[in-house]
Amino acid sequence: MAKSSTGFGGFILLFVLLLAVAGIGSLRDGSGKVAEAPDRTATGGAATLDDIMARQQGLTVDNSFRQSATGNPDGGAGLNDPLGTLGGASDPELWRALRFGSADVTASASFPGANLLVQDSGMTWLEFRNGPLKQWGGYGLLATIGLLVLFYLFRGRIRIDGERTGVTIERFNGVERFAHWLLAGSFILLGITGLVSLFGRIGLIPFIGHEAYAPIALASKWVHNNVSWAFMIAILMVFVLWVAHNIPNRHDLKWLAQAGGLFSKGVHPPARKFNAGQKFIFWGVIVLGGSISASGLALLFPFELNMFAATFQKINATGLPALMGFSPLPEVLTPHAEMQLAQAWHAIVSFVMMAVIIAHIYIGSVGMEGAYDAMGSGQVDLQWAKEHHGLWVKELEANGEAHLHSDRAAPAE
Repeated sequence: MAKSSTGFGGFILLFVLLLAVAGIGSLRDGSGKVAEAPDRTATGGAATLDDIMARQQGLTVDNSFRQSATGNPDGGAGLNDPLGTLGGASDPELWRALRFGSADVTASASFPGANLLVQDSGMTWLEFRNGPLKQWGGYGLLATIGLLVLFYLFRGRIRIDGERTGVTIERFNGVERFAHWLLAGSFILLGITGLVSLFGRIGLIPFIGHEAYAPIALASKWVHNNVSWAFMIAILMVFVLWVAHNIPNRHDLKWLAQAGGLFSKGVHPPARKFNAGQKFIFWGVIVLGGSISASGLALLFPFELNMFAATFQKINATGLPALMGFSPLPEVLTPHAEMQLAQAWHAIVSFVMMAVIIAHIYIGSVGMEGAYDAMGSGQVDLQWAKEHHGLWVKELEANGEAHLHSDRAAPAE
């Protein structure tokens, strides 16, 4: 986070918000657009041709007419209805009752959702996971890598314009570097194991077989669940250590106006300890990492932590779904639906953060000369520091806090 100069912050937050409403909010019913309810008197309340045509167009059909058509188990009032069940509930009506959660089910266990035998949105979630999630997530990561390759081919490595002085200045101390590498290492492990879990069936099993993939999948799950705690600790450490240095200031505007000198040689806009690009990375990692952590906790403790029902209620209250042409988001969710939404959200935000971190790794390694030293040894050449963080160097010198070290051998006496 301390080295990248890419500005993804505003795009990330907008992208995630749109996905939250359009991608996840419509997860249970496809497009989210609601078809007008037709007149069902001719069918005795059953489905009509208009319902069938609406489903073929991808519209959401109000299922309340089907939800209540679960028969009369007592065989009472329904006997006089020529279109109703004679003498109790038929099999189709029983399955409708199970599908919509109105069947009288006696569960042997008492945990939440124990009496849920059929979950209507399960296949919708699976289709989303195996379809748009994998496709757009995978293409997004490949596109990020492709753009960075093109940038390197046209711009080349960002070099130090002046001559190296042989004098270094401390950029980050040991505690800061530990927090950075704890965050970086844990996120890389989480990213790899998450991708193995998501793409293993199509990316590994065809090449290594089911038997070889099974222990890999099991190890990936164990690593993912346990390394997550290190990731969350690192997020907190990084926030405490650097939040004061990442408050926006007027110098950020000039940095942004010149694109940080990324596209022009010899251009070095003024910056303090962190420039505007690094601040976007910092806040992007804090916001995205915090969201990933929250959804991850919801997946680790599915019956104790529920995120989405209350969140959807607040979003509906703003009128945003209606403004965007979608039906209201569900405000009552089973634990199963909570887990499915948490998994989808967890993966979407992780893909966005992976794209950001890939760009960060590029700038901090091959993309910029001298950048890796900041988190490697913690010491950077004084000339590099003046070019990329000139205001920060001046502040340290003015306060007598510039800890300089010479790489050159002392002259012989």
